[in-house]
Amino acid sequence: MPEYDSTEPPKERMEKAGCGVSDNLIKAVHCKMQMSGGYSPSQGIVICSNHINLQDEVDQTVIHELIHAYDDCRAANLDWTNCAHHACSEIRAGHLSGDCHFKREFLRGYMKIRGHEQECIRRRVMNSVIANPYCSEVAARDAMEAVWDTCYNDTQPFDRAP
Repeated sequence: MPEYDSTEPPKERMEKAGCGVSDNLIKAVHCKMQMSGGYSPSQGIVICSNHINLQDEVDQTVIHELIHAYDDCRAANLDWTNCAHHACSEIRAGHLSGDCHFKREFLRGYMKIRGHEQECIRRRVMNSVIANPYCSEVAARDAMEAVWDTCYNDTQPFDRAP
């Protein structure tokens, strides 16, 4: 796998990996649901402008959703209705985006000193995958556990997790 300059923005990393990035991949929209953003193959990345107040939150959400877009590009058979596929992309996005950095967890009210990152990723994966109408809570947990090691250790398109 190619090594990447760690200062290179995610969009450029996607393009180098062969994932085309259109000018309208990322859109700011008004969202009805209480969420910061999301990704779907048909709509691309949406940032919920009515639920994000800080630039850091926008940046974090874009990076998280770009990981999903990258996964969708590189895996020709990725099926978002498959609980294991969805869980894997969520594990990767949580791990590689910094969503679960200690500072962010502290600001969310989680004050665990050790093991906070993996616990946070697991919590956020479960929240996302059980929102998938094709995945029950049991199916989501089983899928997450089945793919955890492989997906947590997959750092592409980065050379390592931040």
